[in-house]
Amino acid sequence: MCGLLGFLTSDGTTDDTVSRVDQAMHCMRHRGPDEHGTWNDGQVVFGFNRLSIIDIAHSHQPLRWGPPDNPERYALTFNGEIYNYVELRAQLADEFGAQFRTEGDSEAIVAAFHYWGEDAVRRLRGMFAFAIWDTEQGELFVARDPFGIKPLFLATGGHGTAFASEKKSLLEIADVVGIDTELDNRALEHYTVLQYVPEPETLHRRIRRLESGSFARVRPGSDPVVTRYFRPSFPVRPFTAGSEQARYQEIAEVLEDSVAKHMRADVTVGSFLSGGIDSTAIAALAMRHNPKLITFTTGFQREGYSEVDVAAESAEAIGARHVVKVVSPEEFAAAIPEIVWYLDDPVADPALVPLWFVAREARKHVKVVLSGEGADELFGGYTIYREPLSLAPFEKLPAPLRRAAGALSERIPDGTRGKSLLHRGSMPLEERYYGNARSFNDAQLRAVLRDFRPEWTHQDVTAPIYAQSRGWDPVARMQHLDLFTWLRGDILVKADKTTMANSLELRVPFLDPEVFAVASRIPLDQKITKSTTKYALRKALEGIVPAHVLHRAKLGFPVPIRHWLAGPELFDWARENITASQTDHLVDKAAVLRMLDEHRAGTSDHSRRLWTVLTFMIWHGIFVEGRIVPDIKEPVYPVDL
Repeated sequence: MCGLLGFLTSDGTTDDTVSRVDQAMHCMRHRGPDEHGTWNDGQVVFGFNRLSIIDIAHSHQPLRWGPPDNPERYALTFNGEIYNYVELRAQLADEFGAQFRTEGDSEAIVAAFHYWGEDAVRRLRGMFAFAIWDTEQGELFVARDPFGIKPLFLATGGHGTAFASEKKSLLEIADVVGIDTELDNRALEHYTVLQYVPEPETLHRRIRRLESGSFARVRPGSDPVVTRYFRPSFPVRPFTAGSEQARYQEIAEVLEDSVAKHMRADVTVGSFLSGGIDSTAIAALAMRHNPKLITFTTGFQREGYSEVDVAAESAEAIGARHVVKVVSPEEFAAAIPEIVWYLDDPVADPALVPLWFVAREARKHVKVVLSGEGADELFGGYTIYREPLSLAPFEKLPAPLRRAAGALSERIPDGTRGKSLLHRGSMPLEERYYGNARSFNDAQLRAVLRDFRPEWTHQDVTAPIYAQSRGWDPVARMQHLDLFTWLRGDILVKADKTTMANSLELRVPFLDPEVFAVASRIPLDQKITKSTTKYALRKALEGIVPAHVLHRAKLGFPVPIRHWLAGPELFDWARENITASQTDHLVDKAAVLRMLDEHRAGTSDHSRRLWTVLTFMIWHGIFVEGRIVPDIKEPVYPVDL
């Protein structure tokens, strides 16, 4: 695990180039406080900060490896973990006689690439973003894991191509790479609607992200050539008579195998525990490998916005030691600038704030935590996935009647029972569903954004994804869309950024290729019913998850933003940030202040919209204006826990 930064030059490296890359690594020192260094060969510079987890004593980076006739052929810098590295090393040694000088997972990646070529990425079970420089071929190969658990940013300019785990380090060497730092107004509009910046965009026009499940080849002086290697599908195979229990057993076994492999580490592994079925299942399975497991949760001192009690009950039921962090409104507000700095691009999900606090608490006890991200997308866990059941009658209507229903819904007064159902039933799935984040509609967006363009819609992002799922059932299409939008744009970004900000590695056993292979074959009626979600997963976890959790409604780490923005906790803080922001050329601040006043008066709930704008304003204050300077402290964590 590390933070990596590299630069493939068009015209050769200089001492100044190496020095600048080395200096730029400092702004992501939190990703790897255990080791730091750079390497170059005249064409490429690699920088790394290492958080040592596996083979602590030997797997240093950048790592050199090659076959016996050229043992230094490749240089690797790697962020992540490969959980099947033991099996891969054994296979490579048996089939090809591969030789290794360490006991870690890094050499398995390079050896796999040497013997299997680009197909190696399909054989890796883990989370990863890595770069391999082939000194013999003069080519750079960069790749990212199937689901986008680990980030990788790319920037190509007049002097070459740079890549990094965090965008802020690329901004530090923008002049070296030869790129400008102009903002991307289209990405800003997408962010305002979705509450995150969708891949491959960032808010800087010349910096993009290598998409999840993709790799790229780069030669000096040329643009990266990107290839998608992971194309998830949901090939439903109906149950045969009497096979339901076999399917539940299959789910339980693949999850147990995934958790077992995710427990591989030379340091202590803990687990986040929110009180829901997903994190409880992971913690319960982890207990089988570490009976002294420590679990961690967070919450607020406000009724309805905390799962602390339920999480504590779950921890007691599975026998885990439990640690709780309660976050006050004052702590919450004070931490936001620092958290936004770590994010690189704004993510308007308030849940990332308590996640940051619980990660900070966990790092006092462990170096690695497991978590339950991905279960909802793979097994059908979001309540919105049940919407096709209620809208099924509309699917049988001829198109003219559906359009008439939509026109009728427009004439029904707001707040009237059935208006929303009629309106959404008149729309095709591609128009009505664009993920779990829904913030501004066009009218609201036009009032707030100075450069609003009606042609820049969420369909820029969703249409190409929906095109890949034609003919699937609607729930599978929604799951597929969420894999490419909400999961990798919000959930995994906040998980990675908030934990790595605290030099803590987070592992997500649900997001494993073998788990996905099983989950993707689950039929619709085993995902959602009229009364529940994740039906097959719940059945599979009977006997693993405590009974009081098995059928609980999803809550997660909820945040009382709606109440705080209207009350003394955050109202003045919000007004001060809006007033001080120098985003007048981008945002109509008067319109935002009106929204804030309406929210306090209770005439409209603008909490999500306000939080979206406020997060951007703080981001702009840090990365554009330089007006906000968060207090980023040096990591002081011990090497081993």
